[in-house]
Amino acid sequence: MSWYDGAKRDLPWRETKDPYCIWLSEIILQQTRVDQGMPYYERFVAVFPTVHDLANATEDEVLKLWEGLGYYSRARNLHATAKFVAVELDGKFPSTHEGLLALKGIGPYTAAAIGSIAFNLAAAAVDGNVYRVLARFYGISASIDDTSTKNEISRLANEIVTEERAGDHNQAMMELGATVCTPKQPSCKVCPLSVACAAYRLGLQSALPVRTKKTKVRERFFYYTIHLVDGQVPLKRRGDGDIWHGLYEFPLFESDCRLNEEDLIYKLVSNNQLLSISEEYKHILSHQRILGQFLVLSGSTRPEGNYTWVNVNDLSKFALPRLLNRYLEKSFFVINEEVSNL
Repeated sequence: MSWYDGAKRDLPWRETKDPYCIWLSEIILQQTRVDQGMPYYERFVAVFPTVHDLANATEDEVLKLWEGLGYYSRARNLHATAKFVAVELDGKFPSTHEGLLALKGIGPYTAAAIGSIAFNLAAAAVDGNVYRVLARFYGISASIDDTSTKNEISRLANEIVTEERAGDHNQAMMELGATVCTPKQPSCKVCPLSVACAAYRLGLQSALPVRTKKTKVRERFFYYTIHLVDGQVPLKRRGDGDIWHGLYEFPLFESDCRLNEEDLIYKLVSNNQLLSISEEYKHILSHQRILGQFLVLSGSTRPEGNYTWVNVNDLSKFALPRLLNRYLEKSFFVINEEVSNL
């Protein structure tokens, strides 16, 4: 713990024991780097300082504030849990591991992290950082993708956590994995565990932990049409069962393969006038690679479906996928120019 006391990073959620703030930080940091998540945490605390404030927000307000962070199911679970805690639990988060696990969007790791930091519960928070640290420390050569290996590492992690500074212990383990015992080129010479580390002693740091499963990445081709009619464009909220649920987007045509310009004009322009076709934008997810292009159209033929027509200058009020925002950041002035020329 002396290493952690001297080396820990100065992070805003480490300055509080408020279960709401700790829960908020842990949800934001799921699948997210600290440097990326910190401004979102600060933004949420500023806009929604209490769980009641978050519970009273609309889903659109929450998604807009979350915009760009990805994994939007986290934002929806965040909102649902805030409502449940505010209404059913009188604004008080459960103080037991089981009670925290019962909340939407909270699994064993997040429950252990919140419980140990906010309530000093002696439960090990085991994430990717901790799996790596302990696999190296104990010299575990079995794949950490196997459930049995994960269970064994979790057992070992729970053996060494105590009620004395349980939250600091969990944060120290995560800090060690994030800053010292990194996936590549770990800083073993400054590691407080190196004298007893099996991987360091045997020179196996780069070989451990062992991973056998590779995520299969699906490639998808998204073609968006931006219909300009009287300074407005159509938007539709994405439905359940796919990425970006609840976010807004332009009319979308998805293809199994990349289409050339001739195919795009034939399939999507119809009786409209094609004003521009964008370059291809890439958006990489953990399991998908989205390749998107944008066609700006004008004319009398409107897209079929239930769309909301929005003034071009009001697009920033809607929560959009990062892919669309990247295009708009680069091309918004072009769209505005096209509007003025119509």
